[in-house]
Amino acid sequence: MKLHTTVETVTARIQERSRPTRTAYLERLAKTASRPPGAQRLGCANVAHAFAALPVNDKLRVVAERAPNIGIVTAFNDVLSAHAPMQQYPDIIKNEARKHGATAQVAGGVPAMCDGVTQGTPGMELSLFSRDVIAMATAVSLSHDVFDAALLLGVCDKIVPGLLIGALHFGHLPTVFIPAGPMTSGLSNNEKSKVREKAAQGLVGREELLEAESAAYHSSGTCTFYGTANSNQMLLEAMGLHVPGTAFINPGAAVREELTREAVRTVLDITKGKRFAPIGHVVDERCIVNAMVALLATGGSTNHLIHWVAVARAAGIVIDWDDFSALSDVVPLLSRVYPNGSADVNQFQAAGGPGYVIRELLDAGLMHADVLAVRAGGLREFTGIPAAAPNGMLQWTDPGVSKDDSVVRPASAPFSATGGLKLLQGNLGRGVIKVSAVPEDRHVVEAPCRVFDSQEALHHAFNANELNQDVICVVRWQGPQANGMPELHKLTPPLAVLQGKGFKVALVTDGRMSGASGKVPAAIHLSPEAAAGGPLARVRDGDIIRLDANAGTLAVRVTDAEWNARPLAVMPAELCEDNSVGMGRELFAGMRRSALTAEQGACSWL
Repeated sequence: MKLHTTVETVTARIQERSRPTRTAYLERLAKTASRPPGAQRLGCANVAHAFAALPVNDKLRVVAERAPNIGIVTAFNDVLSAHAPMQQYPDIIKNEARKHGATAQVAGGVPAMCDGVTQGTPGMELSLFSRDVIAMATAVSLSHDVFDAALLLGVCDKIVPGLLIGALHFGHLPTVFIPAGPMTSGLSNNEKSKVREKAAQGLVGREELLEAESAAYHSSGTCTFYGTANSNQMLLEAMGLHVPGTAFINPGAAVREELTREAVRTVLDITKGKRFAPIGHVVDERCIVNAMVALLATGGSTNHLIHWVAVARAAGIVIDWDDFSALSDVVPLLSRVYPNGSADVNQFQAAGGPGYVIRELLDAGLMHADVLAVRAGGLREFTGIPAAAPNGMLQWTDPGVSKDDSVVRPASAPFSATGGLKLLQGNLGRGVIKVSAVPEDRHVVEAPCRVFDSQEALHHAFNANELNQDVICVVRWQGPQANGMPELHKLTPPLAVLQGKGFKVALVTDGRMSGASGKVPAAIHLSPEAAAGGPLARVRDGDIIRLDANAGTLAVRVTDAEWNARPLAVMPAELCEDNSVGMGRELFAGMRRSALTAEQGACSWL
């Protein structure tokens, strides 16, 4: 299938824009890759330290026999349900590596926080920058420089982008990601949301709310809605960085351990010189475009309009929101998974999953097929569904037709002709909106605004019945420089209640919404942010704001003269103090000061 003209054009302009930085990046990789392996290159004391704790046979392999040595970077902890299954993965990996004459070591661990735990608390203000901490921790782990390949264990929101950014700074290494899969289905996401809305209205108490939440989040594995964590897994499949079809196999499935072992075999197949596929070459401009297309086709998390800008920069590639917008105009929406529909990721997997979506996009000419991947068969291998063969090994089969066309559809009959994300711009700056979950009659909202300096202030106004009207809620001082850009998912229930009463409601903010953001229109990631002198600092209570997702505009209805004459508000002193102390936030002050805009990936390291 011939590549779609828009996909081709966007890729070409990214390649041209990135030429200087990508060239410099590849030159660095070539220089690093030309060195002898670490066990031969490093001094004797260095080598002795690196392998002192290895079993004798492994020492013999890696030093005398010059066997490949795999570095494992793990995000295991058992606070995150998605990461709890990874506790035993290093032992499985080491065992499989030995079977193939190789060795493996846990190079290091990276922090992993659960946004579900920290949502609405001061700890959430560490969340976005934890991505860069994870990237740095990945670099520290691999800086021992005695590895011939890497296996990265991670699933959730900031963890996968952080691991990926860190790994791309060691782009000469063949690298494969290993997930753990989603938890089995519990209380449906729709039912959970209904209980949350009742709680926001005071119709149910804490006991009933906790019972519902515990029925939804009930076991090991990733949360079952299509938020940032599961979007991560979809994008890694589309980038060719997994064992194909690994993303949404449950932790307890019989084939799960064999998929982990296959990851070892996959990375060793590259390491032993059978083919050339280090991660810095796998992740090129075409690979990044494939990830963007997969995000749009599945209505994925808005967080990736920040994270994948940063991931691309780590590989010397420069993308922006105009690229996402151009692709969104031609990429059809092929799946509906909560919050874009009622299905969860287990139903998505049963209906065809990532393999079905990738096949449809490839066949429609909407993804680059001629890309490098961790598998010899390239991206086409990622259209298969894995299962155990009679001999206990793995086999992949074509997903066939959709098993449920209310969940996944072919590119010839999509849910929508365009993608799930839309660029907004106007006198309030540049931002984005996730329209795939928003009813069409809510794509345009024009109403007076209420300006809030914090999430808590909005909740207070809601509880005082001050918002029972058409209203656009502006929540500012929520960007990277102000307070680390926390997710504002706790605002969804009260706004959904107002919308349910028939009012026209929207959120406008320089903060983030969770990957679970849904039916309430939300113009987010406004750049430049208020704390950096952005236009949200000029908005006043009562201003008429028009959010038009169809036209891609977001503006305050005042004359240019009046708008430009308004002074910029200053972040209240109490917020400056509240956002900078306690819960370790003091340690992130340097990151807040140096953070780039959301559209630039909110990077603290450039």
